Amino acid sequence: MEEKIVEESNTLLNSDHTIKEDLNWAYESFTKWLKGFATWDNFFRLLGVLLIFFALMAIYKVTVRSIRKIPEKKLPAHRSVIILKFVKYIYYAILIMFILSLFGIKLSAIWGAAGVAGIAVAFAAQTSVSNIISGVFVIAEKTLKIGDLINVAGETGIVDTIGLLSVKVHTLDNQMIRIPNSTIINSTLRNTSFFDKRRLDVKVSVSYDTDMETALNVLAKAPKYCKDTLNDPEPLVWFDGFGDSGINMTLAVWFKKENFLAAKNETFIAIKRVYDEAGIEIPYNKLDVKVYDSENQFIAGAARKIKAKAQPKTKKIDKRIRGKSKATKNLIESESAKEYDPDDEH
Repeated sequence: MEEKIVEESNTLLNSDHTIKEDLNWAYESFTKWLKGFATWDNFFRLLGVLLIFFALMAIYKVTVRSIRKIPEKKLPAHRSVIILKFVKYIYYAILIMFILSLFGIKLSAIWGAAGVAGIAVAFAAQTSVSNIISGVFVIAEKTLKIGDLINVAGETGIVDTIGLLSVKVHTLDNQMIRIPNSTIINSTLRNTSFFDKRRLDVKVSVSYDTDMETALNVLAKAPKYCKDTLNDPEPLVWFDGFGDSGINMTLAVWFKKENFLAAKNETFIAIKRVYDEAGIEIPYNKLDVKVYDSENQFIAGAARKIKAKAQPKTKKIDKRIRGKSKATKNLIESESAKEYDPDDEH
């Protein structure tokens, strides 16, 4: 028992001795590496790395601030956001390549692998690449901006963001719709907010009993009662054809794009007002409805059917009676002629 205790104590002493030797060896190795690394060449090299790193960071921040200070008239908000993203990606790419070069990694091998990977990704993501290229054209054409009301592929909404892959809009009932850039390029785009002024065409008709010159002059007075319509360009009034129930006319008024709803309501109210004041009737379809008692209607219909069925038979019977009466009359006249002979008187 005592021998076992002695052996265990010896093993513990030996293990402590080996741990101390390992620690001493690690310490000596680190100090040797530190003394070998702490040279003037390495110091200046590290100083140069730090200077380059801070220089890249300073250039990036100055570029971002300069882009953000550009007035919105010269650089719209959506284009500014996309340019900032490009600058950010370029900054990170340069920083990563610089760090890799510090560790002695050859960039030529990375570029070769990136080229092969890029070809594979391009084949696998043709739709995304098409959207990115289309996004560049959308931004370059300047056909839309954030806040515009657009209509693309049957979807209508206000532009929220313009990205490299898609354009996000929210509809008038507040639903988000994502429209791919390729769809915008390949479809007809209608930008309602592109120009400052818009025109509203309101179609109306008048009765054929109305004098056409009077109807034209009266309709031309309607824009005077609309405060949101513009006088430059001037409102227009013209005849649009002869309809089934009246003479078709059109009133065209101009307004600012932000006053669409107010101008539309004012125009309709003004048209009704001037026509009422002039006593001009706006024709509309009329429908006459007659209501009958169901029981009486059924009886009357059944009686008509019976009468219609019985009427042809009565006509045939009358024709037969008339034919028989005529034959009987001829027979009586012939018999009476035979009985009366003038020679018997002599």
